[in-house]
Amino acid sequence: MDASKPIIFFDIASGPPLIPFAPNPWKTRYALNFKGVHYQTEWVELPEIASVRKELGVAPNRTFKDGSPFYTLPIIKDPSTGEIVGDSFEIALYLDKTYTNAPSLFPPSTIGLQAAFNVQVDAIFNQFFVLFIHGIPFNPDTAEASKAAFVKRAGKEDWEGLTVRGKERAQTLETFKAALGELAKFYRHSDGPFLEGNNASYADLIVGGWLAFLKVTLKEWEDLQMWHDGLWKKLYLALEKYAESK
Repeated sequence: MDASKPIIFFDIASGPPLIPFAPNPWKTRYALNFKGVHYQTEWVELPEIASVRKELGVAPNRTFKDGSPFYTLPIIKDPSTGEIVGDSFEIALYLDKTYTNAPSLFPPSTIGLQAAFNVQVDAIFNQFFVLFIHGIPFNPDTAEASKAAFVKRAGKEDWEGLTVRGKERAQTLETFKAALGELAKFYRHSDGPFLEGNNASYADLIVGGWLAFLKVTLKEWEDLQMWHDGLWKKLYLALEKYAESK
C-alpha cells in the first residue's frame, strides 16, 4: 500500500491520556498491526460516534432492544481503495482480501468457523459486561452522556442498575470464570499460545480484543490472568507484538 495514504482507523476515545480500550476496535487494531499495513488512529468521543458514522455513510450494524439503530466503532477508511468498512469482522475480511502480501488472518476454509467463533466469544464476554463497565475510562467531559448510552444499551433504568458488589460480584466472577473455562477448551488442542500453536489467526485476535479491554476495566485482571493455568496471560502477552497504537 502507499505509505502516504494510511488507512484511517476510527477508534473510541478514552479519557486523557488517550488509550485504546474498547474490545471491537482492539480486534481491528490487532488485525491492522498483524497485517503490517500503514494506518493512523482517528479518536472519536463516545457521544460523537453516531454522527461520525452517519457522516461517513456507514449504516449501523446493530440495533437496541427497541429496534432503534446502535452506532458503534470500529470503522476503517482506506484512501488507497476508497473503501469504508464499519464492522470489526468485515474489516478483517477486507484486510485479508486487499493486502494479500501480508500474513493471512484467516487460514483456508475457516471464515465461517471464525465468524461463528466471534459470535460465541462476544456472547460470553457481553454476558458479564456488568463486571467491566465501571472500569471504562470515560472522558470526564462526556462521561454522563456516555453512561446514559450504556444504560440504554443494557435496557436498564439507571447507572446503578449496571453495578454488582460484594457477594453478588464474587458469584458473578465465579460464573464468568466457568464460562471462560469452556472457551479455554478450544486452546487445549495445541501447545499454544494460539489456537493453531505458534501461529495466530483472527480468532485469537477476537479473544485478545476482549482481554485488552479487561486489562483496562476489570479490577480482578491480575486474578483472571492466572485462571485456567495462566492461559489468558500467555495469550495476552503473545499478542503484545500486534498491540502498537499508531
